Amino acid sequence: MTSTYSPIARESSEAEAGASPGGGLGRWRGHVRVGACLLPALVIAFAGFQRRWMSDDGHIYVRTVRQILAGNGPVFNAGERAESSTGTLWQWLLVAGGAPGFDVATVAMYGGLLCTAAGFALAGAGALRVWGGGGYVLPCGALVLLALPPVWDFATSGLETGLATCWIAGAWLALLARPRSLTTCALLGLGPLVRPDLALVSVVFLAAQWIVVRPSWRGVLAGAGVAGALPVAYEIFRMGYYGHLVPLPGVTKEASRSLWGRGFDYLGDFTGPYWLWLPLLVIAVGVFLASSLPGRSRVHVPVLAPVVAGVLCWVYVIKVGGDFMHGRMFLPGLLLMLLPVFLVPLTRAWGVVAVAVGVWAVVCASALRIPYEGKIGPAGIADERGVYVIQNAAPHPLHHAFTGSPGNAAYLRAVRGAARSGEPTLLIAWTPLAAKSASVTGVYNVLGMNGTVVPLAGAALDQIGLAYPLAAHSESFPGRVGHDKRLPDEWIVADRGTTRGAADRTSANRKSANRKFDPARVDAARRALRCGPLAELREATRAPMTAGRFWRNLTGAVGRTSFRFANDPVRAERELCGPRR
Repeated sequence: MTSTYSPIARESSEAEAGASPGGGLGRWRGHVRVGACLLPALVIAFAGFQRRWMSDDGHIYVRTVRQILAGNGPVFNAGERAESSTGTLWQWLLVAGGAPGFDVATVAMYGGLLCTAAGFALAGAGALRVWGGGGYVLPCGALVLLALPPVWDFATSGLETGLATCWIAGAWLALLARPRSLTTCALLGLGPLVRPDLALVSVVFLAAQWIVVRPSWRGVLAGAGVAGALPVAYEIFRMGYYGHLVPLPGVTKEASRSLWGRGFDYLGDFTGPYWLWLPLLVIAVGVFLASSLPGRSRVHVPVLAPVVAGVLCWVYVIKVGGDFMHGRMFLPGLLLMLLPVFLVPLTRAWGVVAVAVGVWAVVCASALRIPYEGKIGPAGIADERGVYVIQNAAPHPLHHAFTGSPGNAAYLRAVRGAARSGEPTLLIAWTPLAAKSASVTGVYNVLGMNGTVVPLAGAALDQIGLAYPLAAHSESFPGRVGHDKRLPDEWIVADRGTTRGAADRTSANRKSANRKFDPARVDAARRALRCGPLAELREATRAPMTAGRFWRNLTGAVGRTSFRFANDPVRAERELCGPRR
């Protein structure tokens, strides 16, 4: 059985006056309401297209998708099972988009824009259902989102942000329109596959669905089974195939730790430059006044659910210390909190609120900017799009050539030269060494670029650990958010280089002349790699996948995910292998 839910059938007599469905006036108002629903989607599509770009992290998705299409499985590097994609569902949508032969980066950029626009349209449809009736509506919360440059930037970028926008708005609309449907249960349960932290949204929306429907215990079991089927099945696959509980970036970024101070800095970096508290305060006052009217004091659970979920999302982002990309991690939570007022009825009270928000929106969109446009700010937070526009000397960077960044361009040339030579080569930044593999192994922390230039048969590694399990499990140190791990070179030489490569360091490139490897530390790292949990980590990610290996990965995933080792190879050897005899 399905049902519809319109929690606020009429906000006031003004909103319902003349709203009869019959006659030309009713049809005209219907068209206006549909137009108000679609207009924000059209505006964000235009703004996103004007700011279209591809982030380096977007190219991390691209390499994994290319590996899948090449038959190497869902891995970043052939022969090592590492889950570098945070957004599982986005990754597989890109596989579907790239399967016919389309350029995956182009699919990621424009696919994100399409998802963002669709999400705005769904948000408008949900707001229409909330306010009910047939009167005119005004954009309100939509104006807040449309005025913010980070919303324009991450409408594309190649990341899963657009999909998150679409899923959040679509799930909320389904909660409003069909709360009793098992299809709605399935949709609400997809949050962890969109992004792991969106599991918070799934939990809140499913709880709201239960409160509205109040099903029998059999209904609860059926709904829970449908909602959890895909996420639980994929989690079992993740544990057995990759040997971890979470995607590898969750390990390297220590997603369970608390960095409240850094998180509040990230909040201030987002809200301060745009005076964001001003429109949010105006809207809050409007909601309070509207709820104070006679007959308007009832709390409607599906309306409250996205606000609660949005607040929880922001609290989580603050707890883990935010992100290195300006504003990005706060966008899903902001959308959630603004969904109930995405559009509002045309009344005197809401009209005043919408005008006030509109004035702020014009000022914000035209004049308010972060003080470090095109750069990395003093707190380590970056205007990510601006940085890549400058480094690529292109207004809409898609395939990064880094013509405006001599250092990155030099690394690209070094990798291409090593690939042409045909010699097994380990490149740590610009330093070439002899490698164990039969292809190029490139180590560079601009991982998306690294994955683009290193052949699929080679290995593109990063010392941060976004796609390199060994680095992900190393110790963190105080540093830039999201970049506070750096695996020492000796570990990489021990893992991927040869004895000759460790001892015979080339000085062909002057920029790398200070890159020295201590043979004793390389030897200690090589011994530590054969001991205890570190040896088991390598087996879990590199041994051939068999039924037995899958089971050992599955049962050991909890301990493996929490395992960390010392950055100092000598200390790690002593702790993992015991004293030498």
